[in-house]
Amino acid sequence: MKRFLILSCVLFAMAATPVAAGETTSYGGGVTLDQAVEIDTLLSNPNDYVGRKVRVDGVITGVCKKRGCWMQITDPESGDGVRIKVEDGVIVFPYTSMGHEAQAEGIFEAIKLSPEQIEARKHNHEPGEACDKAEPMKDGSGAGCDAPVVDEYVYLVRGTGAVIKG
Repeated sequence: MKRFLILSCVLFAMAATPVAAGETTSYGGGVTLDQAVEIDTLLSNPNDYVGRKVRVDGVITGVCKKRGCWMQITDPESGDGVRIKVEDGVIVFPYTSMGHEAQAEGIFEAIKLSPEQIEARKHNHEPGEACDKAEPMKDGSGAGCDAPVVDEYVYLVRGTGAVIKG
């Protein structure tokens, strides 16, 4: 019985351990697209991609601390980033994945903002509230107040899967 308990504890600890260096972990449906779209291309020509399934590659520079329901992937060369928003509880990105390389895919979306939302984002907060840049705004967009706004739209990827490299 004692051996069983020790073995169980060891197996549990191994399952809870973050991905080791060189390993990859898939989330959701993983990544199925062979070709990534450069993030700066995506944001420079958003209308060419809205409604389409896209893959983006980069480094994870932000993760939802509360639920793991989004991550920010940034191209280290251009500094451009895009938020990957997933359904709460369906895919959970570990906060410990910050700084790791990742590939993610999903449907690229444009969310039109109201004049109040645009003004609030200029001041980095919700109307009448302070903003924690790491947290999604309550405007239903799933994007944080630091998400890029282009022509009154915020752009993000509704993630269906990802691969994070350890």
